Amino acid sequence: MSTGEESRPGRERRQSPAEFEALYAALRRRATDAGGGSPGLVPPHLVKAAADEIRSGRTVTLAAPVETRSAPDNPEPAGHRLTGPSEDEALALGLHFATDHFGMNVHGDADSHLDALCHVVWNGTLHGGVSAASLTADGATALSVELARDGLVGRGVLLDVPRLRGVPWLEPGDHVTADDLLAAERSQNVRFGEGDLLFVRVGHRRRRTESGPWNAARTRAGLHPAAMELLAERRVAALGGDGNNDTAPSLTDGVEFPVHVLGVHALGLYLMDYLQFEDLVPLCEQEGRWSFFCVVAPLRLVRATGSPVNPIAIL
Repeated sequence: MSTGEESRPGRERRQSPAEFEALYAALRRRATDAGGGSPGLVPPHLVKAAADEIRSGRTVTLAAPVETRSAPDNPEPAGHRLTGPSEDEALALGLHFATDHFGMNVHGDADSHLDALCHVVWNGTLHGGVSAASLTADGATALSVELARDGLVGRGVLLDVPRLRGVPWLEPGDHVTADDLLAAERSQNVRFGEGDLLFVRVGHRRRRTESGPWNAARTRAGLHPAAMELLAERRVAALGGDGNNDTAPSLTDGVEFPVHVLGVHALGLYLMDYLQFEDLVPLCEQEGRWSFFCVVAPLRLVRATGSPVNPIAIL
């Protein structure tokens, strides 16, 4: 399995196009056999069971602040401006309202966002074989983020891979294997399973804060594509990471974002990119547990391919 990459236990080699296609086909069959395409929403009985995770009642965000300044990983920063009141109105007697305007590139490499099931186009189709012709100038006419209008609500599980390895973060280009996920489960005394919202920390946000932004489109830590087989076996409802979830450079020859293709297109999972877990980790350590109730409420952007998102963990 050696390809010249530095060795460490559990490190996976690169995938060939044939290996990726075989894995894609297997995950697609698994999703079809399981009645996949209900777009990753957690069944009511699992939502109810997840409510037992609320013990201390403490809440914490899993989103990073929206970036409004240009940076190496954010050449198209979100735009935000105050539209009222005018300076004269603000200081005048009587009633006036503060108003503003906001716009963003949802799928950039800096802001926390959720990918809709129409986001990934593979071989001319979307998830479930829906034709990519459903993507029009007026927006997505199928599988838009509107399908998640009732929220992703359920049991959240955070696996902290840098904590497992005894480092503050994984360096860009490194990757997380299925063995890493299993080892993190054992280390943290937690297990993710059916209907869970799985969050995998690689330390991207901490590295960005302490070392400064870099071109994350070119190099970043993420999951090895083969790890998606474990997520499929466990039947998770969503995957969220503090990076892009995909490693860069890609670990699959000829496929730039294999985790997105396998997760969104093959399995019908909602992916959340560029979250942050630095506020959650200390609470989990204090309470001695790494599972929690979680609410993810994307905006109702009809026909949109994704949404800025602010997941809330409730411990």
